[in-house]
Amino acid sequence: MKLTADTLAAHVARQLLPAYHLCGDEALLVNEAADALRTAARARGFTEREVHFIERGTGWEAVQAAAATLSLFAARKVLEIRMPTGKPGAAGPRVLEGLFRGAREDLLVIVFTGRLDRETQGASWVLALEQSGARVMLDPVDPGKLTAWLAERCRRAGLEVEPQALELLAARTEGNLLAAQQEIDKMRLLCADGRLDAAAVLASVADSARFELPQLAAAIAAGDAPRALRVLTGLRAEGAELPLVLWVTVRELRALRRGRTRRLPFGRLAERALRADRMLKGQLRGDPWDELALLALEAGGRSALPVGPVVRRTGT
Repeated sequence: MKLTADTLAAHVARQLLPAYHLCGDEALLVNEAADALRTAARARGFTEREVHFIERGTGWEAVQAAAATLSLFAARKVLEIRMPTGKPGAAGPRVLEGLFRGAREDLLVIVFTGRLDRETQGASWVLALEQSGARVMLDPVDPGKLTAWLAERCRRAGLEVEPQALELLAARTEGNLLAAQQEIDKMRLLCADGRLDAAAVLASVADSARFELPQLAAAIAAGDAPRALRVLTGLRAEGAELPLVLWVTVRELRALRRGRTRRLPFGRLAERALRADRMLKGQLRGDPWDELALLALEAGGRSALPVGPVVRRTGT
């Protein structure tokens, strides 16, 4: 059987299989899935929990011993096997297959691994687990679905969230769901009325960035390139979050385009912003701060270098 983060809760409400494989690299989803299984196990009388770490394929003798014995005070045990690489070594497959095929009502086995490569997905121990238990696929949220994921998480937290706040949260936390959930938990404490807007998100960042970001927005809106460059330099020196700086910049460009108060090459500016975003994500070589500086120059009516591939030279 195969499950996902979205289907696990409904599954454990109905039944608890003898074995589960939590497969993925997203820490938040792995932790939540493990908590769901532990809670379901406690409700069914599993009062003992034992954790074993497998490193370089060793440690299986201890796993076998743990599976064979129960404490005097517990009738049922949860046995967690943490194997980050997904490589059980020479002895591991035999031990795992024995656990899965000899399933017992008094033992719940939970195997933790990172995402498996194609070869390992077809390993005998994985197939044996899927026959007697379930593999829970804990894949990262697709970037295109992150905003919807955040909206659902905010709803669960009792927050009514504005679209701009969702955009900003997505920009700050893309690629790190654990950080996203921590931000939402923090916002729940900050927003006493349960309403989350962009201002509330901005208020949660470091004080230095909180005061300078409005200055950056004002400089871009006014077409004051020298001032925008000074603010960008200050933000960079203070370690401001680049996704946040990029978000504020793009927001001002959108406002300028709607207002049409100045004639600007919006297509070119949008391309600069896209390049900065790709550099930030490691999809394009170059320095996103430099790209933002060029964008600020052009937004201020100053000429800049042509938009093109950016390759940073390094000394030898």
